[in-house]
Amino acid sequence: MVKGFTQTERLNYFEILSPVVKITIVRILLTLATTNDWFIHQLDVDNAFLHGDLHEEIYMKPPPGLSLPQPNLVCKLNKSLYSLKQANRNWNQKLTSKLLLLGYTQSSADHSLFVKKYAYDITVLLVYVDDMVLTGNNIAEINVVKAHLHSRFHFRDLGPLKYFLGLEVTRSLDGLILNQKKNIV
Repeated sequence: MVKGFTQTERLNYFEILSPVVKITIVRILLTLATTNDWFIHQLDVDNAFLHGDLHEEIYMKPPPGLSLPQPNLVCKLNKSLYSLKQANRNWNQKLTSKLLLLGYTQSSADHSLFVKKYAYDITVLLVYVDDMVLTGNNIAEINVVKAHLHSRFHFRDLGPLKYFLGLEVTRSLDGLILNQKKNIV
């Protein structure tokens, strides 16, 4: 494991902040999706931080069990790893650039919200680190987005939304039922 706590600002990292979706936006989007009878899917990116590009030179001690030809060698990181201070930001920048290339527009009100409109079709993507909610009125576009993202970042397609940010989501004939019973102590 990388010991991110040993990193020095302006030497090993510069920016660490990454946008995180606001729960208000989640609730508004779920309301829109329910009202308009949109598809609502969930994705989970595997090893998301490994997709982020490092812009700094970072070295780490070899992990236990790795035998090296000389005892004082270190490993130079080529990719972001979990526990690096900038890992979340690097991953988010990589995902954002890919979504922009796919024709999505990043919301200025919430940088974790991406929208793509074409004629009467709309597709909306919410991002919370490596979890995503993908909704819209065109299942073909949703599948295209999934295929593009899967070709670049391996993820698990969790199908219809069931659980996101502590909200358990159940679709009924009357709409969505949201509960947070797992948060009750």
